[in-house]
Amino acid sequence: MKKLLILCAFVTLSWPCMARDSTADVSPPEWFSLARQAIEMKNYDLAIQVLSQAPEKQSADWHNLMGYSLRLKTPPQLMMAERHYQAALEKNPMHLGALEYYGELLLLKKDLYGAQTLLKRLEKACTSGCEELNDLQKSIAEFKTKN
Repeated sequence: MKKLLILCAFVTLSWPCMARDSTADVSPPEWFSLARQAIEMKNYDLAIQVLSQAPEKQSADWHNLMGYSLRLKTPPQLMMAERHYQAALEKNPMHLGALEYYGELLLLKKDLYGAQTLLKRLEKACTSGCEELNDLQKSIAEFKTKN
């Protein structure tokens, strides 16, 4: 973990994180912040390495970030990412980030019905609207236009 701390030390903490989670109001643990920084740098392999070394690997947020990193790395590991999104949603069925990202993964697999099912769940979770809902709606609309 020490090497990862050094690698991430030069990254500014003020960047907004693209991977959404549910810890916005709580001071996140160090491993979580480092993983988010690596994701912001689009260094998904580093994020996976940080997450793999985290002392706590069972939270919905951990699974969501791991799924996100696996889905966006080159080459993507969609089957593993899907398992992590499913685990995140088992832990927290209303996890906004996991609902959105799993929906986007399903679109990559050309599963429009599955993505629309997750969109309905997001609509229930985002009673006053939220960015995750808007993003998945946009992704579904783009998918329909292209296919």
